[in-house]
Amino acid sequence: MRIAAILVAAGSGSRFGADTPKQFLTLAGQPVIRHAAQALAAHVTHLQPVGDAAAIDAALAGIGHLPTVPGGATRQDSVRAGLEALAPHAPDIVLVHDAARPFIPPGTIPALIEALRHHPGAIPAQPVADTLKQARDGVIARTVPRDGLFRAQTPQAFRFDALLAAHRAGIQGATDDASLLEAAGESVAIVPGAEDNIKLTYPEDLARLERAMTARMIPRVGTGFDVHALVPGRPLMLCGIAVPHDKGLAGHSDADVGIHALCDAIYGALAEGDIGRHFPPSEAAWKDADSARFLRHAAGRIAARGGAARRKASVRRQKSCGMIRPSAGLLKPRRI
Repeated sequence: MRIAAILVAAGSGSRFGADTPKQFLTLAGQPVIRHAAQALAAHVTHLQPVGDAAAIDAALAGIGHLPTVPGGATRQDSVRAGLEALAPHAPDIVLVHDAARPFIPPGTIPALIEALRHHPGAIPAQPVADTLKQARDGVIARTVPRDGLFRAQTPQAFRFDALLAAHRAGIQGATDDASLLEAAGESVAIVPGAEDNIKLTYPEDLARLERAMTARMIPRVGTGFDVHALVPGRPLMLCGIAVPHDKGLAGHSDADVGIHALCDAIYGALAEGDIGRHFPPSEAAWKDADSARFLRHAAGRIAARGGAARRKASVRRQKSCGMIRPSAGLLKPRRI
């Protein structure tokens, strides 16, 4: 069975109010859209992004996907563009997912696929728990019965041919793909949704997602230190700052002990050796190199492992920058 997914990322996120579209904001060390793509990729044979190709391709680097297609004026137009791009691949099932929903609970996609055995469409949804009020001019007009009401989520799943036919039928004004099948008289099943399947819409949603995703991370701690001798004729660099002095630190690179200690702490937390493993002093490329390059590499390794760095209080920050003496008896670090 061939399963494809359309990752809809063409929206501008005007309600969020940021200069950067919300699907490209950083969440737990990675773009929001990347989290969504990783969750889909484990279940599909074809991943079809829709939106700005340059931004999407940069955010999804290393994740296999079909060539990004431009979005349309509406979400419905964007999904239609994704469907038409997938048509030559003839998938059996297509998932349609919002790039602004970074977390897909593990059981959601299998439940959707199972429901498609009996229905041409299926969506995850949560029952409405709050009392609903209809208002006019700031005054309650009536209470709306909540029995049988659900909050729709994504990914929504469909038999590919059924959804493509519904989009080609020319029905306009659909706010999700399930409503197109409903308009065509097709049945759409509901499977249990989840409160963690949050759509990033407003700034406060980003904090909720951070809390939800960070809670699933395992804390890792690393320590680092570095030692270099002071010698004449060298600039003195400490934590990326040139300090006026008649001597500097001896080393192959700029010998910035503060940044080197921080890099070692990061590599240690990741169990990836030390700075000398990644930037050996035997390589001429690192001669007098700016240690900020090493720190960018270390930060990139955090992101590549799906992690997020957390800074502590200022005292701890000073320690992480190497502003403490190493304990006696420790192994002599490599002079980078």
